[in-house]
Amino acid sequence: MKRDKTQFKWQEATGDAKFIADRHFDNLLEGRLFRSSCPRGKIESIRLPDLPEGYFVFGAKDVPGRNVLQMVEADWPVFADEEVRYLGQIILLVVGPEIKVLEQILDTIHVEYQPLTPAFTLPDSQKLTDGAIHGQDNKFDSHRINKGDVNSGFAQAEHIFEETLSTSYQEHMYLEPQGMVGYPQDGKIVIEGSMQCPWYVHHCISVVLGHNKVRVIQATTGGGFGGKEDYPDVLAGALCVAVERVGQPIRLILPRSEDIAFTSKRHPIDFHYRTGVDKQGKIVAMEVKIDINSGAYLSLSGIVLQRAITSCINVYEIDNVRVDATAWATNTSPNGAFRGFGSPQTCFGIETHLSHVAKQLGLEPADFKHDHLLNTDSTTLTGASIFGDLVLEQMYEQICEASDYHEKAKAYRQQSNKSDKLKGIGLAMFQHGCGFAGDLEDTLVKAKVRLVKGADNEVEIQVSNTDLGQGLSLTFCQIVADALKVPLTSVRLAAADTGVVPDSGPTVASRSIVIVGYLIEVAAKKLAGIWINGTEQCVEEDYKKPSYHKWDQEKFEGNAYQVTSYGMNIVEIELDPATGETEITGLWAVYDVGHAIDEMVFKGQIDGGFVQALGYGSLERMTLDSEGKFQQITMADYVIPTSMDVPAISSALVDNPYKYGPKGAKGGGELTHNGGAAAYCAAVESAIGLPISSIPITPEVVCDLLYGVKKQCLGNMTVTSGKIQGVAR
Repeated sequence: MKRDKTQFKWQEATGDAKFIADRHFDNLLEGRLFRSSCPRGKIESIRLPDLPEGYFVFGAKDVPGRNVLQMVEADWPVFADEEVRYLGQIILLVVGPEIKVLEQILDTIHVEYQPLTPAFTLPDSQKLTDGAIHGQDNKFDSHRINKGDVNSGFAQAEHIFEETLSTSYQEHMYLEPQGMVGYPQDGKIVIEGSMQCPWYVHHCISVVLGHNKVRVIQATTGGGFGGKEDYPDVLAGALCVAVERVGQPIRLILPRSEDIAFTSKRHPIDFHYRTGVDKQGKIVAMEVKIDINSGAYLSLSGIVLQRAITSCINVYEIDNVRVDATAWATNTSPNGAFRGFGSPQTCFGIETHLSHVAKQLGLEPADFKHDHLLNTDSTTLTGASIFGDLVLEQMYEQICEASDYHEKAKAYRQQSNKSDKLKGIGLAMFQHGCGFAGDLEDTLVKAKVRLVKGADNEVEIQVSNTDLGQGLSLTFCQIVADALKVPLTSVRLAAADTGVVPDSGPTVASRSIVIVGYLIEVAAKKLAGIWINGTEQCVEEDYKKPSYHKWDQEKFEGNAYQVTSYGMNIVEIELDPATGETEITGLWAVYDVGHAIDEMVFKGQIDGGFVQALGYGSLERMTLDSEGKFQQITMADYVIPTSMDVPAISSALVDNPYKYGPKGAKGGGELTHNGGAAAYCAAVESAIGLPISSIPITPEVVCDLLYGVKKQCLGNMTVTSGKIQGVAR
């Protein structure tokens, strides 16, 4: 497909794009949020100051419909009323013409609390001090998967290894902070904002207002990475109440420090593995325990939990597996969607654990993992057959050859640990299921797409999926133009406006290309079959899952996803043992995303996702103080990698077309984040010769490992049976 004269992302590239903060609205008022200063407690009283003329305060008593955010479950209130569950929970929205006056009003609002003992960590949550935060046991959700016979498998084991590993928070750090404007128009409440999922917001505010006279429009959006999936509901829920009451435009944009302090984060997860290996070095049994820190409300944690449990043994074939997974309530900001949606955490856990097992057995980790790779004839963790061809073997050979992995790994095992610089290299293999887990695409999402052809033969694509910088506004048009055999310039993507576009589902879960892209390709082929020049025509298409896709939600059996994409990353580093600092000297990546629609667009996904994952693994540290406040709330405190921190990434795609994807494509945007942190960890372990049990691996952590200041940083693997003959460095 030629791109001559196309202006993909032209306004963003030239600086002409109008973000929500750039927009002009007549008679615009500003909004500011009053948030809880107590992480857990009962609200006893709220005292408001006398308000200047033209200023308003809104809270739970002002909600005309239901005071809930209708997400997966309706447990998160728009405005806290009787209790608060986390520091920064919204209690009131203050509205008026001048921000300085709003801030003065916020300073004079006083809330009395009856404090309760907060639970910030998983052990705290499990203690149930002062009673449960949620339900009777603080469990939002839990699942178990059994494959094969775990007890029989462990009976065959020569060695049994146990280990606990953990991951921490990650902040999205999108370029544009959260923000939106609401206003009345044509008898409806309209919300425009920086968001990923307009129909999510539409459903949410319809419940809050108690009617369906609403319209939601995605403004030009400066990045999301999942952070603008659930949190726009939180802002829109409060904003729509004020707009309906005041009857004029109101803008609510979070300052960067407020955005970092209170918006959703990547879920911290604790993993416990128990793995049995027989005399031949084959894994014969594995038990995995997964505990997720959900924060104060469920939000999207149940879906993250489902992806974590279904992907927890990654790309490996293990006959006997038992997995128990639980999402726990704590008194922190609710954790939500983040690129990878649980898979980067599970990839770090399983890749690091298997590396440690291999080293205990005296084996090279890459060889040990390679011997357990899935193949086309394998059965997945949830008991499904593989659809299509797996090309993991080809990918493994390709990336190892490109990076000279085996020779370097051997050399670095033999280097002196007294060198001024220590070198290391690490490999991670990973996967990502495309679309929502199980049968949710069919039973819950039910995507619909529409193509509208004008009398001028120009075609408009009407879907609710949004372009956050990942390239949909180009690739969707390429799909339709190719199917219709028309110039790319004659196809355009409509604005994501619920007053115009059907609900094709949210822009999440690597579903936009493989699910929605396929639907618009099918619709385009139908349009091509009935095309009449100079005539207005319209074609719609609804999602129907492929016949091979079977799922039993009760048993957690079948195809966990419609299709899966795969990747492999290698990271090479040079480490200064005096400071613990690392320099990344080489990055390699190979992916199977079916057939890439536009390799240049996907190259952008590879580079961005890989670097974001390296930040997650190496330096993006986010910690809570004793009151439940994040200690890193500015870009000076929370540091992310830049282009100066990484070398050029050597990447390649293996062409493996998928029958039910547009032009053979599968999803890939989230896949590119899944393996980088695990590969970085493996590279650091290769350099220092010591096990690591958590990320991020900051220079301080490296120095603690090397010099033994904090023994808890060291690996915690135990061997409960068998005799180990040697340990590989």
